[in-house]
Amino acid sequence: MSKIIAIANQKGGVGKTTSAINLAASLAALEYKTLVVDADPQANSTSGLGINPKSVENSIYECMVDAVEAKDAIRPTDIEFLHILPSHIDLVGAEVEMVSIEEREGKMKESLNKIKNDYDFVIIDCSPSLGLITINALTAADSVIIPVQCEYFALEGLGKLLNTIKIIQTRLNTDLEIEGILLTMYNVRLRLSNQVVEEVRTHFHSMVFDTIIPRNIKLSESPSFGIPVIAHDAESKGAISYLNLAREIVEKNSI
Repeated sequence: MSKIIAIANQKGGVGKTTSAINLAASLAALEYKTLVVDADPQANSTSGLGINPKSVENSIYECMVDAVEAKDAIRPTDIEFLHILPSHIDLVGAEVEMVSIEEREGKMKESLNKIKNDYDFVIIDCSPSLGLITINALTAADSVIIPVQCEYFALEGLGKLLNTIKIIQTRLNTDLEIEGILLTMYNVRLRLSNQVVEEVRTHFHSMVFDTIIPRNIKLSESPSFGIPVIAHDAESKGAISYLNLAREIVEKNSI
């Protein structure tokens, strides 16, 4: 069984890319074949896994405009069991180029369907918007993880995202589920962090993952080395948290 999970929140700076890279690497560490799909023109997942976006010739963009098959764009990483379908800046223009394409909301799904059975998990890193590329990701996904930072205005925009998910469930992807809400950037010493955790758990109950991702220096450092935190410092709180999240997802899906 293969599972496609999108990581989405139109709010920037909530830990989408950090979660995509490190959840994927943790699943790979558990020996699940895992693919990261970088669906953000900023290409931070691509660079965060050691690939210079400027060196990318074939990306998710080329796949979505039918210029190349996904299997020809996928690249290995330095982490065993972990591959990436990279991004580059051209993805910015995809929304304009795809305006005239029929069933344009399903182009990513069409592309990923051809390769998804080669993997146990496909993790899509969405851009901080609710544009056509993110809609493609949610149409392609089996489920969505929503990262929410443990800071002021944490729930701002969450209603809009949940409404978008409902629309997609109604019109484009009836099987789309919410995998869970992931609390990120938690600081145990801050009263505000603890208040946000309490508020989110009160509002969303079992939709919230048990695992909480802390603020962690090693987690912040690892992208600059082009590696996930588990390869940078496997004993760090950040690495342990994402490994716990991976185990929670595996257990939830009985994989």
